[in-house]
Order: sequence, then C-alpha cells, then structure tokens
Amino acid sequence: MNVSKSRRILGPVATEYTAMNTGSWRIERPQVNTDICIACGTCERNCPANIVVVSKEPVPSVVIDMNYCKGCGICSEVCPKDCIEMVLEQGENK
Repeated sequence: MNVSKSRRILGPVATEYTAMNTGSWRIERPQVNTDICIACGTCERNCPANIVVVSKEPVPSVVIDMNYCKGCGICSEVCPKDCIEMVLEQGENK
C-alpha cells in the first residue's frame, strides 16, 4: 500500500493546551517554615514543575501552587536552611 505523505493520517492533534490539576494525587506536600526561610530562591530554581515563587519584597515569602505540586520533595531536599518539610496530605489539598 503506497500512501503519500499528504494523505497520511497521523491521529488527533490538540489545538488547545490547558493544564489540569495534577496535585490531586500527591501523598506529601511541602510546608514552609517562614520564620527561618531566607528567600534564597533555591527551591524556586530547582522545582521541576516550576510552581514555586519566592519573593523578598515586601517581606520574604514562598508561595507554592498546590494545584500543580506533585509532592516530589525536591524543594525540601535542596533548601539550604531546611525550612521546607514534607508533610502527609490530609484529605483535600490545602
């Protein structure tokens, strides 16, 4: 069977890309101790999902989008101040 490239059907193609909530199957979630956090940004730079935002102004803060956090624990492992602890999920995402 000789099928030209112009008539070959490769399958469905997505025309709209949307993100779905991928944090719902997480077993553990990161919890930041803001009292000892220095907002160095190491967790933000190393997050594979790119869902951590570190801000130094007006006060140091770390915001993690729990809708997309997979609970991998990389942020906790790379934190130089050990201020991110992985805690067990308790039912719904918090």
